Amino acid sequence: MSTEPSRPARRRTVHDLQKLREENTPIVVATAYDFPLARLLDESGVDLVLVGDSLGMVVQGHDSTIPVTLDHMVYHAEMVGRAVRNAHVTVDLPFLSADVSPEQALISAGRLMQEGRAQSVKLEGGRRVLPQVRRLVESGVPVMGHLGLTPQSVHAFGGYRTQATDEAAQEILIEDALALQDAGAFALVLEKVPADFARRATERLSIPTIGIGAGPGCSGQVLVSHDFLGLFDEFRPKFVRRYADLADQIRSASANYADDVRNRRFPSDDESF
Repeated sequence: MSTEPSRPARRRTVHDLQKLREENTPIVVATAYDFPLARLLDESGVDLVLVGDSLGMVVQGHDSTIPVTLDHMVYHAEMVGRAVRNAHVTVDLPFLSADVSPEQALISAGRLMQEGRAQSVKLEGGRRVLPQVRRLVESGVPVMGHLGLTPQSVHAFGGYRTQATDEAAQEILIEDALALQDAGAFALVLEKVPADFARRATERLSIPTIGIGAGPGCSGQVLVSHDFLGLFDEFRPKFVRRYADLADQIRSASANYADDVRNRRFPSDDESF
């Protein structure tokens, strides 16, 4: 038997993700907000785990991501960071945690990396956030951009509407994408934009694009795990494919447990000391 100590698995890096793009291998991204789910996703082989501010909706029960604070993101990121051994971990910079100045962005990102164990951060917005992106990249913080439907701007958009639906809007968005790439972003999320536009944008960029509601032409795909696991049966966006219906299974298991307790079938002698 070998006496060599076991080595911990190595998390994927931004260079690994770029290599997947160059090899034309789709990048698999899923969200996680706690230790158990993050561990299961990591063991399933996803390439990147995103600690998204979508936790405001799927964990905290808000109707948008806006109430999520930096402290919330640090708290959830730290749990995910302890669970993941193989995938890359990216964490969202939440609403107004980076908009005041590049220095604020750096302080916020520093907390996510030092306390939250993030390897990179995700920042919504185009050319308006270029100073923040440059400051972060210059300081050694990898940045993922996010264009199209940016949930932190939901009130400005007037709801969760498809973006870049005409030629003028698409030209603005591609210029934003190229500017983020030039500023040093290592990847870019494209959310809820026409599939043909997302494909053309992906062809023009040299960094990976990660689509959500953006068709099959991106370098990879991301979904909120609670959506594709079927934990919310009252909400089903068009772009979500359900791979399980855990809501029904959880309700059934919980009802069976309650029935056994009330009828004194649990615990049994075998489950007692």
